[in-house]
Amino acid sequence: MNQLYKVIGISKQAFHQRMDRLRIVLSEQKQLLIFIYQIREDHPTMGVRDMYYKLKPESMGRDAFEYFCRSEYLMSKKPKNWHRTTDSTGVVRFDNLLFNLTITRINQVWQSDITYFELNSRFYYITFIMDAFSRRILGYNLSKRLLTEHTTLPALEMAINQRIKKSENLDNLIFHSDGGGQYYDKEFLRLTAKYNFINSMCEYAWENGKAERLNGVIKNNYLKHRKINSFEDLQKEVDRSVFLYNNDKLHIELQRKSPIEFENDYICKGQQTDGDKSATELETQYEGCL
Repeated sequence: MNQLYKVIGISKQAFHQRMDRLRIVLSEQKQLLIFIYQIREDHPTMGVRDMYYKLKPESMGRDAFEYFCRSEYLMSKKPKNWHRTTDSTGVVRFDNLLFNLTITRINQVWQSDITYFELNSRFYYITFIMDAFSRRILGYNLSKRLLTEHTTLPALEMAINQRIKKSENLDNLIFHSDGGGQYYDKEFLRLTAKYNFINSMCEYAWENGKAERLNGVIKNNYLKHRKINSFEDLQKEVDRSVFLYNNDKLHIELQRKSPIEFENDYICKGQQTDGDKSATELETQYEGCL
């Protein structure tokens, strides 16, 4: 390889720095594509220049952004199949491991998604990570930028800390997401590998339904009803909304308990080894535990 570097007239360090920059660009482009599809659904006639000023992408200027949208046929309203994402950048895609999977315990599957919230004609980004069994939000982060270190990485670190402080075993946990670049970034994958997570990805939004629904609940049931005038206001309201969701929001699927209450009952019942039982069967068996 050293001989190759000499032939092309570049140092090994410079080559890897260039590859890191390319990785960041490709990562952001993949996530931008997902957001542009979402914006097209919410604002079918919004021009790509307006999108640019709302998204403020780090990796490209206005003209490059417009060229990118043109190359993806996103200059006007997308036809019926525009929910489909593309792997034209040659990025990593993991198999969807949730097909035909029955979720029977906490820390079996975590699901995650990044959504945007519009404030003062600008988009900010909220990353959520939830336990698919209990619906509890374990990690989240609000950011002004779309890079991995501002979105999925801090949210995942929070989720892991939430669990390991209680000495919970996370081996072979399935981490499920869409195909956004922040979910296959090398720093993100290094962290999932450290805890022996198994990465899983969907191709269509409905294949990550719980995370998608969570986005809608937080934005439409909480944030849109608050007086938010600044990024600082938004941060306070996201914190508040997550607390209320985890502690007060009742779920029919959780026997009309909040995620925290449901998890407390589950832990009280000893995290049963007979995990193939339904949550209802476990509740009946251990009624009156708390």
